[in-house]
Amino acid sequence: MKKFNLGNSVVRDLNQALHESSAEKEEFLVSNPGGKHSIAVGAMYNTTVMIDGHVGYYCGGMNQNAAITVNGNAGSGCAENIMSGSVLIKGNASQYCAATGHGGLVVVEGNTSSRCGISMKGVDIVVGGSIGNLSGFMAQSGSLVVCGDAGEALGDSAYEARFYIGGNVASLGADCVEKEMEDEHRTELQKLLAQAGMQGVDISGFRRFGSGRKLYNFNIDNAGDY
Repeated sequence: MKKFNLGNSVVRDLNQALHESSAEKEEFLVSNPGGKHSIAVGAMYNTTVMIDGHVGYYCGGMNQNAAITVNGNAGSGCAENIMSGSVLIKGNASQYCAATGHGGLVVVEGNTSSRCGISMKGVDIVVGGSIGNLSGFMAQSGSLVVCGDAGEALGDSAYEARFYIGGNVASLGADCVEKEMEDEHRTELQKLLAQAGMQGVDISGFRRFGSGRKLYNFNIDNAGDY
């Protein structure tokens, strides 16, 4: 196991080591992160990164294949543009968590702030608590699972992403509608919760939301919704 104490070393050295890590599985233990920004950005290969404490902006951004765990809270932009692998936040995450994510799994055991999962492009996100306003804005594909409540304008201008909400929804964004929960959706929901380590969650109260598909092409009758 490679150990990095960010109390007396710089983030750049950690990230460089992650970029140079071999394709074989390696383990990294990061102590005293101290809320520093851009920790474990661009991690590659089949590595495991355990961060013991709170992190700042963009932790785990552009992740490829690595499994990153944060034993604390995360600042803005956590797991932004994740490509594959996983990022697990044991606490809360701030705004635009997993924005533009292309793949992989992002799990936040606590709450997230506004714009969670904006412009999703294939990432799966599971939130144990609640999410803020404008989450799922312009989401294109992937799934967002929220065990708690969702803020205003959920799924505004979304495309083919799926939103599974266990609690209340303050309001829906433009062209986002509630859809029927069929067996395939319940199966997907259970699978995602199991992957996130939340298989004990009761899914009976979950609802599904997604695009109403009215904004794919410009139509003068829908001009007020653009």
